[in-house]
Amino acid sequence: MKLGIISSAFQQAGVSTQSGLEHIARIGFDTVDIFCEALTISEEETRLIENTCTRNNLPIVSLPVVSAGLIDFNDPVREFHLQRCKKFIDLCARFKADNLLLVLGEYIWQREVIPPEAQWQWAVENTRELGEYAGKKGIQIALELEPFRLSLLNNLKEMVRFLDDCNHPQVKANIDISHLVLSDVSPSELSTLKGRAVHVHISDCDGKVHGDLPPGHGVVKFMPYLQAVKELKIDGTIALELEYSPDPNRIVEWVEEAYRETDRMMGELDLRG
Repeated sequence: MKLGIISSAFQQAGVSTQSGLEHIARIGFDTVDIFCEALTISEEETRLIENTCTRNNLPIVSLPVVSAGLIDFNDPVREFHLQRCKKFIDLCARFKADNLLLVLGEYIWQREVIPPEAQWQWAVENTRELGEYAGKKGIQIALELEPFRLSLLNNLKEMVRFLDDCNHPQVKANIDISHLVLSDVSPSELSTLKGRAVHVHISDCDGKVHGDLPPGHGVVKFMPYLQAVKELKIDGTIALELEYSPDPNRIVEWVEEAYRETDRMMGELDLRG
C-alpha cells in the first residue's frame, strides 16, 4: 500500500496550498488526499493543485466530502447535496483520483419524529446514485465510519448492512483505524470487509473521544489493525488524518513525526510498497 496524508493537516494550520503540498512531497509521502470544496474551488486553485502535485510527483488519491444533507428530510436539500457530491466526483475525475471519501450524516432528533428507516433509505438511494455516476468516471465511493452515537454508519455492523443495501460495485468502505477503536471494533472483525474496502485512514486518539492525532500521541494499538488491513490485500492508500494541531506553528514537525511513525509501522509489516 501507499502512504499518504489529507492536505487539511496543513490547511487548518494556515499553510498555503502550494507550501503544504510541497511539504508533503518533501517529507516523503507517496500520495495526497485533497481537502477542498468542489462547489467553490476556483479554476486558479484547481490548476495550482494539479501543477504542484505533478511537479512534485504526488498523485492525488482521494477527495473527502462531508455531506450530511444526503439524509435530510427535505427533498430539495437532499437534491442539492446529491448534485454537490457529483461535483466532487467530477473533480476526482479531473484530478485522476481513485475515490470520493464520503461522510454521511446523523439521525436527527434522537431518531424520533423522522423514522430512522427513512433516513437510512434516503442515504442508500443517494449513495447508490452517486455510485452509478462515479462508475461512469472510473471513481469509487469510500464510505467513512463515524464513531458517534447518532451517526448513520457508526459501527462495522451498520457499515456492512449499508454496503449490502446499496449493493453497488462502486460503493465500498473506508477503514479509519482510530474510529474503529472508538466504536469497539476489533482487528479480527475487519475480515468482514474483504473485497469491500478501498481506502484507509490512520490517526491516534485517547480511546474515548475523536482525536486525529499523530500515531504515538494516544492509546491506539496500531499493529494488529495494520496486520488486518494487510490481510485484506487492499490495492490502495493509508492516509494520515491529522487535524487541529495544538501548536500550528509547529505543524511541519507534527506531520514529520506522524510520517516517521506510520512509515516505521508499515515497514515492520512489509505493508508499504
